[in-house]
Amino acid sequence: MSWEESTRQKMLHLQLPTDPRWVNIAEMNIGDILVDHAYCEQKAASSCISLIVNFSDFKEVVAALTPVVAEEWGHFERVMEHLNKRGYPFGKPRKDEYVTKLLQFIKKGGNRKQQLTEQLLMNALIEARSCERFKLLSKHIQDEELKKFYFELMVSEAGHYVNFIELAREVYGKDKVNQRWQEWLAYEAEVMKNLEVRGDRMH
Repeated sequence: MSWEESTRQKMLHLQLPTDPRWVNIAEMNIGDILVDHAYCEQKAASSCISLIVNFSDFKEVVAALTPVVAEEWGHFERVMEHLNKRGYPFGKPRKDEYVTKLLQFIKKGGNRKQQLTEQLLMNALIEARSCERFKLLSKHIQDEELKKFYFELMVSEAGHYVNFIELAREVYGKDKVNQRWQEWLAYEAEVMKNLEVRGDRMH
């Protein structure tokens, strides 16, 4: 079984695929995509740091996410290299409507294990959607260097997705996490259905 087939079966359970128009619009606005992508990587690193700091009493969280922080920041640096090489300015961050919508679905209250699990599942979902979009970019854009870059990141994001899901299961239990994960997937599909197709956003 190829890596791609294995990945599809194991993790890309997204209920609604990205609108096929997105990748074509994104290629026409690749400078904007790279800027938004850079901020996504910065936010991913910051999110992991926040989880480590806020849930430092969970040793498994610290152990699992510390290397992810370094990887996400490394991705940020690589995106910046591609921006600079192509002469695109590093603009200001845009409002991430996708993540804003996901934040609204987090269950409030509960014990610390439940709070941590909600954060882990949201991060897993963002990684899964990023992986799917990196795959589209790696297959369909013309820039050969960026195609290779996004294929590498697709593989990396798949690994991060697995990290978050497995960590949630370790913290809160496989059956409970799997049930909640299905709720997250259904909600995310509705979010995607109602978001405008924009080529200047990674999500």
